[in-house]
Amino acid sequence: MIFILFLVFLGLLTLGLPVAFVLGITALVMIALYSPTPLLMVPEIMYNSLDTYPLMAIPFFVIAAQFMVRGGTSKYLIQAAHCYVGHFWGGLAVVAVVSCMLFAAICGSSVATALAVGVIVVPAMMQYGYPRSFATGVVAASGTMGIMIPPSLALILYGIITEESIPRLFLAGVLPGLLEGGLYLTWIAWYSRRKGYGGAPRATLSETLRATGKATPAFSMPFIILGGIYSGLVTVTEAAALAAVVSILISLFIYREVKLQEVISISSEAMKQAGMIMFIIATAIVFGNWITEAGIPARLVAFALEFKLTPIMFLIFINIFLLILGMFLEVVSIMLIVLPIILPVLKHLGIDLVHFAIIMTVNMEVALITPPVGLNLFVLSGVARAPLAETIRGAFPFVILGLLEIAIVTYWPQFSLFLPNLLMPR
Repeated sequence: MIFILFLVFLGLLTLGLPVAFVLGITALVMIALYSPTPLLMVPEIMYNSLDTYPLMAIPFFVIAAQFMVRGGTSKYLIQAAHCYVGHFWGGLAVVAVVSCMLFAAICGSSVATALAVGVIVVPAMMQYGYPRSFATGVVAASGTMGIMIPPSLALILYGIITEESIPRLFLAGVLPGLLEGGLYLTWIAWYSRRKGYGGAPRATLSETLRATGKATPAFSMPFIILGGIYSGLVTVTEAAALAAVVSILISLFIYREVKLQEVISISSEAMKQAGMIMFIIATAIVFGNWITEAGIPARLVAFALEFKLTPIMFLIFINIFLLILGMFLEVVSIMLIVLPIILPVLKHLGIDLVHFAIIMTVNMEVALITPPVGLNLFVLSGVARAPLAETIRGAFPFVILGLLEIAIVTYWPQFSLFLPNLLMPR
């Protein structure tokens, strides 16, 4: 059975089918061969899997991200960041990291973050003499913070699958997100000083105040989203809907970079992206249901008992497994495939599910900048019109920093759990 599973799954993946179809077809084949479940039940399972209130946050955050990319939000955030940190060593690279952290605190998507910041910062960095590989590598890596710094689409999905508190997961992502930004900034400062990549002239007070004023509507978004959630005024889904409405209003009436007649087309594009994510979720849940029905999670628990695996031993294995899987699949697919299988093992070994959420998310961040399927690498190669190999070379130091962060968050659980336990104890 396991041999047939891998044969069908890897065969379809090798043929280049979209992941949603790979998962769906594999599930259908395995259900037909090994399950008493009628195939006519599959559409009902897919429909019921999407009938979840928290899942509605995903399309709303996708809409918000799309309008912020098109509506000028990233431009004004970058201008403000440039006034505050652009004069440091590697000034524009520092601006890229800080801008990605700010944008990540609004939209929850790594690809949207990398794209929104990359289209402005990468050409500017190249204009000021930074190597193209360095420019693309910095933004590709910094964009990955979109799935760590709250609000995060990946953490929302994790919370839905594991039935963990999404606000607690958001809190758990704060310190690791700041650590990641700090590691990137430290390396950029050292490397830029060594190579002589100087900063821009220090902005005047009037320039800083003007840029801050322009960026204030964008700065307000994290306070609206996270403030609403943690004050108890809105749920995560309601906060996502609020973020979508506010992003549209800011784009239309404050920055005025989106025309009224463009709202439908931008919303349509966002819905296509959200629909793709939802389709992957639906097919992956069918696949996960069969995995559970086949008893594979129970066998993993038995394996852990037989070999007396400790939590540390299991986490070492799962980190290696996730890093390898991340080279071939994208974030949503990995979470939906892996979590239903290993969830019973995590509970058996006493591994905190909030802590593991951060371990998994850091692994997914590294996956976004590792070939051959690192989405951020493709985004930045397209933005800079650079060969993929060049972008990979620029991102390589950040992969090493990502591995360092994986080690820190894996073997120091309290680092991730400090804020959730302090502000939202169980």
